Amino acid sequence: MPDKPNPDELLALAREVLDIESRAVATLRDRLDDDFIAACKLCLDIPGRVVVTGMGKSGHVSNKIAATLASTGTPAFFMHPAEASHGDLGMITSQDLLLAISYSGETEEVVRILPVVKRMGAKLLSITGNPESTMARTADVHLNIRVDEEACPLNLAPTASTTATLAMGDALAVALLQSRGFTAEDFARSHPSGSLGKRLLLRVSDVMRAGDRVPAVQAEVSLRDGLMEMTDKGLGMTAIVSADGDIQGIFTDGDLRRVLDSGADIHKTSIRDVMHANCKTIEADVLAAEALHILETNKITSLLVADENNKLIGALNIHDLFREGLM
Repeated sequence: MPDKPNPDELLALAREVLDIESRAVATLRDRLDDDFIAACKLCLDIPGRVVVTGMGKSGHVSNKIAATLASTGTPAFFMHPAEASHGDLGMITSQDLLLAISYSGETEEVVRILPVVKRMGAKLLSITGNPESTMARTADVHLNIRVDEEACPLNLAPTASTTATLAMGDALAVALLQSRGFTAEDFARSHPSGSLGKRLLLRVSDVMRAGDRVPAVQAEVSLRDGLMEMTDKGLGMTAIVSADGDIQGIFTDGDLRRVLDSGADIHKTSIRDVMHANCKTIEADVLAAEALHILETNKITSLLVADENNKLIGALNIHDLFREGLM
């Protein structure tokens, strides 16, 4: 039984794997040509969906490629090639495109279904490492992902070849994304859960305090009355507004500490004299993620929400965004 590699040998082996796989992807870049353009056009022109299929390790990669396509504007799903021969071919229509993946290009389960797919009128795009294979010759368009060597020391287990396939799938998905004019908002609609969806969908209006929950006083009141409003509303600040609701400034917990350090009398000091007149505001229809960016960039904890006429309609602080999972 061979000796186990020592730590230095393990690190050297891992680096060699990464080097081999990096070279495999770099080779793909230099190999891109009109076939890639044709593959993009094929995907864009079909009225139906992209049905991705592959067996074994290629099947796992196919699943990921289908998921990436679907989440970036190209309707797609995975079909297991073995199940396809037992009824799942009914998933494909003449309006669809079959994206068939196999490094050898001769995978029996995949090759078996190609004539049926062609007869029904669906288009065929193949990704293989052999341009002379059955799958390559049968396809309307073929993408070559041949690698010089696998990262496996035995040159047997799919490693560099699956990495290259995955990278080609990503390249295709991103090219199609750009071609379709797919936006961040489009992406969010297919990822509504979790912090990603919230960052791309949640608006300030969804998280702000409104109505009686917004702390606000007029500029003529004393600092004491301003502090009572802050305490009552529990937001760590109060807006200062005119009788018509125009925003004139803001007073925060941080301002209070500075005022107390100066020895000011909270009963005699007007809140107008200690407020920040040029305070940051934001509109209600702006993404909540933009509000977070403003807070972090300016190192502040609260924002007033204003309408187009600079009238106070809401307020939020960094804790509101934290509760929504944006941080």
